Amino acid sequence: MSMRMLLSVTLGDASLLTVPALLFSSWDVCAVNDLSAARKALNNHPYPVSLLLLNSARDSDVVELDALLEAHQSTQWVGVFPAKMIKLPAYRALIVQHLFDFHTWPIDPFRLNHTLGHAYGYAELSRSSDVAISGKGDMALVGQSEAIEHLRRQIAKVAHANAPVLISGESGSGKELTAHAIHNHSSRAGGPFIAVNCGAIPASLIQSELFGYERGAFTGAAKDKRGLIESAAGGTLFLDEIGDLPLELQTNLLRFLQEGTINRVGSSRSVEVDVRVIAASHMRLEDAVKSGIFREDLLYRLNVLPLSVPALRERKEDLELLATHFFKAFAHDKNPRLTGFSNRAMLAIKAHDWPGNVRELINRIRRAMVMSEGRLITPEDLDLLMPTGLRNGEPLEDARIRAERDAIHVCLQGSGSNVTRAARDLGVSRMTLYRLMEKHGISP
Repeated sequence: MSMRMLLSVTLGDASLLTVPALLFSSWDVCAVNDLSAARKALNNHPYPVSLLLLNSARDSDVVELDALLEAHQSTQWVGVFPAKMIKLPAYRALIVQHLFDFHTWPIDPFRLNHTLGHAYGYAELSRSSDVAISGKGDMALVGQSEAIEHLRRQIAKVAHANAPVLISGESGSGKELTAHAIHNHSSRAGGPFIAVNCGAIPASLIQSELFGYERGAFTGAAKDKRGLIESAAGGTLFLDEIGDLPLELQTNLLRFLQEGTINRVGSSRSVEVDVRVIAASHMRLEDAVKSGIFREDLLYRLNVLPLSVPALRERKEDLELLATHFFKAFAHDKNPRLTGFSNRAMLAIKAHDWPGNVRELINRIRRAMVMSEGRLITPEDLDLLMPTGLRNGEPLEDARIRAERDAIHVCLQGSGSNVTRAARDLGVSRMTLYRLMEKHGISP
């Protein structure tokens, strides 16, 4: 079995910081004696655990050390300090914000080795969580649900074609992310990806923005300008909220899709453009056709390869993965003491219907990461209610069993399937938890 990797960082007089050989007997240790070397070592290798040995430090070292620990939050840091040093405000803040645990001199090798082993196990749990997310994160679509797997399979099929794609889905569900995935897995991946929000550009400007214009075409047109369609040549043009495109411009877009050419504003010369069009809309374009605000022939041209992006409420089994993913993605915004989500918060996340879909989830998590004052995000930080009511027509006993099963499932996931820790979080003994797991058919 390969030895566990450990980075040992010594700051101060190394001759005074003697470490018993017994402590390092079961570790593959890289020892450095200054912060510059520590930074280089961490950049070259992702050490799961680092041991920080100090007996003295200058005030300037505290600032540099704080920056190092902040930059390497995925490493579990264990510190050893003189007792008098941990009374200083700067070091107390350092310990609270960045360290997994700390000891004081002189070293008790058995206790410290136990702490390092615990930190290593915690790092492995975190790494396993990362693998679970990234393992299903191809196409940048995070999730393991059948709904998202079906979308991945559909993307893989349409990516190799060159026909127009029409993506439907609720606002905030990830339509642009889906368009990016199609582009990135197509033969046009090396070309540009130009995204246009058809509802965000004023109607008076959208024609010149899309098709470009010739010098002198209107007041202020001092030189020729390529439009967004030409800018996407060799790549993909993504027309978001295509249902908001004015009717008169729908005619021009239809002509481009039919002939592959455009006319700049103020020019009678046709320009041939090789570009793939992907359109998206949160509204049913069939209904827009019936209402007379969208051309039926344009719908047929766009809807060659239809894709539907599932709403978040249709893939609730992905919520924990998504929440963890966004927590890591926006880690630079969070309170340094914040380590993740409480079990109550995860239950509240799973109980919410998410009418704003993934965009709402991102917004709530980012706000909670900034506003939370504890170590774990709570339902209150997310501005979500805990599930307390019964489902329509659900008997009380069924509701109790469901709540019990959900609580066990969430605690086991939050503890990395560590039954002892999950039992502690639930306030029951290990044997009771094993009995409940057997009752509900839950495996660790």
